[in-house]
Amino acid sequence: MRLHPRLAPLLLAGLFMACASINVSSNYDPSAVQEIDSFKTYAWLPQPEGGDKRVYNPIIGNQVMKAADDVLQSRGYQKVDASANPDFLMGWHGSIQDRLEADTVNGYYGYPYSPLWDPFWGGPVVAAAPETYVREYEEGTILLDVVDGKSKQLVWRGKAQSELNENASAEKQQKKLTQSVDKILERFPPKPGKK
Repeated sequence: MRLHPRLAPLLLAGLFMACASINVSSNYDPSAVQEIDSFKTYAWLPQPEGGDKRVYNPIIGNQVMKAADDVLQSRGYQKVDASANPDFLMGWHGSIQDRLEADTVNGYYGYPYSPLWDPFWGGPVVAAAPETYVREYEEGTILLDVVDGKSKQLVWRGKAQSELNENASAEKQQKKLTQSVDKILERFPPKPGKK
């Protein structure tokens, strides 16, 4: 079966949207694992500031902190005032970057076909050269940092990246942000030997 040339962009768009997952990674100081395991209380570092107001604004900041608070408190961590000498400090950063993605699509898909006849389209098969489609999109990144309350050293960092949908409603954007924070914190506290 041969893919009709006009269908290729539509199928590619559907594939891209289906692949808009949240990619998560984390890193930590192996020498701090025992210290991290003893953490019980936390406080937030001051809200970060940056030039991109799509990221650094009170709405996004409050959404990130509320999502993280919900996860941490459900695990027994207690949020305290920064003046109460918490075991660890939480911080966050974000960015939005323009990305390009190129995909080459062969004109034929599916089952083997006769080189002389294409029964799907009812005519002779014509050789089709592969076509490359380029699309531009925005990718959002959220970083969550855990800083040791005593040493003030970074001991753990989690990162989530995902394609952004500029047409998404505020509710869908918040849901994606909450999912990103949840996925990041699935890796905290770190478990040595697991990636």
